[in-house]
Amino acid sequence: METPGERRTREALEASGVAFEIVRHGPVRSLAEAAAARGVTPGQVVKTIVVRRGDGDFLFVLVPGDRTIAWPRLRSVLGVSRLSMPDKDVARDVTGYERGTITPFGSLTAWPVVADARIADAGRVSIGGGGHGVSATVDGRDLVHALDARVADVTDLDDPGPAGPARTTPAGPASTRED
Repeated sequence: METPGERRTREALEASGVAFEIVRHGPVRSLAEAAAARGVTPGQVVKTIVVRRGDGDFLFVLVPGDRTIAWPRLRSVLGVSRLSMPDKDVARDVTGYERGTITPFGSLTAWPVVADARIADAGRVSIGGGGHGVSATVDGRDLVHALDARVADVTDLDDPGPAGPARTTPAGPASTRED
């Protein structure tokens, strides 16, 4: 059964004119599992990160699954000195999607999109489908075009190292969750 979020996503994808395939899979516990369930590589899983520039001013950043936001580069691209990530409740309120299901397609507000430079050349990519265990597979170049995304090198390879994934927040190193 299609949830309201999944329906909004599908309808927005249809309206965009982008060729897409909805993929439904069960719960996944890792990037590798998500990629396998979606039939893509980890770098072709696209995370949609909600970033706050200021009060009521948000944007989406599209990040390959095996990468993390390079905050200094993203701030430079946007010409700002400060960015933050909203908590899960604020992200849900401004997009209409829960963490783990967020996509620019069908968001309550059409926020600007920054896409990491690798996405357009990635071939088939998988982006959130508006519901848990649901994704949409699209061509990376078509995705960037349909969203009128600003394309820039805004990520670093997510090096798990011996202690697990290293994450950086807008303010510096820390542990945080990216969707």
